Amino acid sequence: MEALGILGVALGIPLVTGLNLYATVLTIGLLIRLDLVTLAPHYAALEVFGSDWVIGIAAGLYLIEFVADKVPWVDTAWDAIHTFIRVPAGAALALVAVGEVHPAVQVCAFLLGGGVALAAHSTKAAVRIAANASPEPVSNSILSLTEDALVVGGTALALTHPVIMGVLAAFCLFGMSVFLWKALRLGVGVCRRTLRFVLGRSPVLLS
Repeated sequence: MEALGILGVALGIPLVTGLNLYATVLTIGLLIRLDLVTLAPHYAALEVFGSDWVIGIAAGLYLIEFVADKVPWVDTAWDAIHTFIRVPAGAALALVAVGEVHPAVQVCAFLLGGGVALAAHSTKAAVRIAANASPEPVSNSILSLTEDALVVGGTALALTHPVIMGVLAAFCLFGMSVFLWKALRLGVGVCRRTLRFVLGRSPVLLS
């Protein structure tokens, strides 16, 4: 059961990190600092998140993201930049979460965490691009608030009931994989049709 719990944390924390890194770190820090969770001995490395510095910096960055994440197209630019932040952060958090285990397990956790964070981040970015294509701006705020709620709830669940979070994370990853595959096929189809249209409208060059 302990192994399943570690796997649940290694899946759950990177999953929510891919949605919002700063909200994830802030939630972990506040849960620990306010003694709302009691960490098992093998999660002792997470105690550092309860530091005043960690909580303060995470809170400041979260406030910036809270605003940027609700402005159409600004959120897309923010996501593009954070491709290089959330993914390695998800890998690092998974590594920290597994604690002192065999080096092979640590490497697997690092790779798994990065992959999970990438899947969540890519899904979020794709959904936001689709939302930005709509004429109304309300959907961005609704999506952002929903994501924040999922991050806070998912982080708390990963620390209190890691096995349950691991199962939910596995289902989410399956759904994300299907969504991203369909989105990729749709994008390729649009590019092909656009290319055919452009080539069809191009003037014929006479030899």
